[in-house]
Amino acid sequence: MSESTQITGRQISAARALLGLAQSELAAAASISVATLRRMEASEFSAVGLTNNVAAVRRTLEVAGVEFIAENGGGAGVRLRKV
Repeated sequence: MSESTQITGRQISAARALLGLAQSELAAAASISVATLRRMEASEFSAVGLTNNVAAVRRTLEVAGVEFIAENGGGAGVRLRKV
């Protein structure tokens, strides 16, 4: 999934769960508020928020080992990168 492709709130929530992070931990790591992260995760489709905030969350999760999987007709998703 390219950086320009929007991620969904459900993908953010799933990625956070895979990493075992609390909302407060991810928000702090991405330098956003917990309320902003909650709004993003509540989005059923594209994550709601300022583009730079969504990008910060995405980068934080990717650095931690998450790969975002594009829709590709099979549904968007996330997985942990092989080490």
